[in-house]
This record gives sequence, structure tokens and C-alpha cells, in this order.
Amino acid sequence: MMTADLHILTGAYALHALEPDERAAFEQHLQACPACTQEVRELVATAGRLALAVTVTAPPALKQEVLRRISTERQDTPLIARQHRDGGTGRGGRALSRFALAACLASAVGFGGIAVWQHRAAGDARNSAAQAQQQARALTAVLAAPDAKVTTGKLKDGASGTVVVSHTRNRAAFLTSGLPKPPSGKVYQLWFNDNGTMRSAGLLNPSTSSESVLMDGSVNSAAGMGITVEPAGGSKAPTTTPLALMKFAA
Repeated sequence: MMTADLHILTGAYALHALEPDERAAFEQHLQACPACTQEVRELVATAGRLALAVTVTAPPALKQEVLRRISTERQDTPLIARQHRDGGTGRGGRALSRFALAACLASAVGFGGIAVWQHRAAGDARNSAAQAQQQARALTAVLAAPDAKVTTGKLKDGASGTVVVSHTRNRAAFLTSGLPKPPSGKVYQLWFNDNGTMRSAGLLNPSTSSESVLMDGSVNSAAGMGITVEPAGGSKAPTTTPLALMKFAA
């Protein structure tokens, strides 16, 4: 490897992107090149400071792509080569090269953080949409099941609740209309009634008065359901008198 080629490896060396033989040759070069030693020191410090600002670990594929581009992209003409060619100091070119590479590092790390954030945000959105779609399909399947049985009851303040049960699907759906918002820090919780033992069946959205939800869990041997007001996050067992208890239609 030519000496001039070694001068362009400072960025790759700072990011540990060199092959073992290249790294050994460059480290030997550093012993006789104060300019490269200083540049490596500054780049390592810059990369370290930038890394502290990135709280999300980039995907392995993104990291490998950044390292590949840094290790293969040539910088401006090295300072030493310019000195030998035209006798000039080359300070402007060297400073520009160091600044440009530092800017590339900043862009790479910054882009990595943004890209990971966007990737995760998009992934979360896709997952949420997929889950919502799956829930909607399951809810529709219960409501449209040939053996669906419907029971309707009064809740509070003129609100009503309807439970639809499909034993072939072993699931139940609950529909509310006109349900007032629960007190601050409270939530409506649904329960399966297993012969007097109440089993949690999920929470209702406290910010809406009308809702259609697929009750959590299987119906199994439950003969009915209930709804209570519980602390935000729900309870393991009912802590208040049920607003309503409804038996499943036979």
C-alpha cells in the first residue's frame, strides 16, 4: 500500500472499519505521521461525542452500509501528496478534508439516529395497524357468527350495553352506547362471570362513550359478564359494585 493511500484511511480507522492487515499497516504509519495521528484523535473524539447523542442502536444493516461507504470513499487529495507535488503547505486542503470527514461522520450518525427512529416509528405504526385490523376481523367474525347470541342491558345514566357471544368461536364482543366518562383516574373494566368468579376481560377506552370491543380471553364456561369502575390500568378482581351483570343468552 502506498504512503499516500495510508493518509486517506484516518476516517475508516477511527470507525474501526479497516481489515486487520490494513489496520496494522496504518498503525505503523501513525508512528511516523503526526498529522494523521492528530486527525485520528480528533475524529475519534468527534465520533464519541456524536455517539453520546444517539440513544437508539442502528440496525446492523445500516451500520455495515455506513462503514462500507466510509471505508471505500476517497477523501480530498492528501496533504503529503500536495506538498510533494507543488511544494505548498496544503493546510487548506488538509483542514477541509478533516472538516468534510467530520461532517460526514456527523451526518452518518445523525442520519442513523433519524433513520432508526423513522424505521421504528413506521414499524410501530405498521404493528398497531396490523393489530387493529386483526382485532377488527375477529370482532366482525364474532358479530357475524351463525351461532351469535345477543344480550342487552342498561348500564348507567341512560347508557346501554350489548354482549354478543359465539360459542363456536369461543369469543364474546361488547358494545356500549352513551356510556359517560369514568371519574378521573378510573376506567371501565369488563369481566367474564365464571359461576360467580369474575375473570378480567379487558378495559374500555375512557375517552369514548360508544365502543365495540372484542372481550379479552375465551368465553369457555362463563355464563355471563359484568362491568365495573376500576383504577386506571384495571384490577385483578372487581373492587366496586358492578354497573351491570348480564347473563349470556342460551
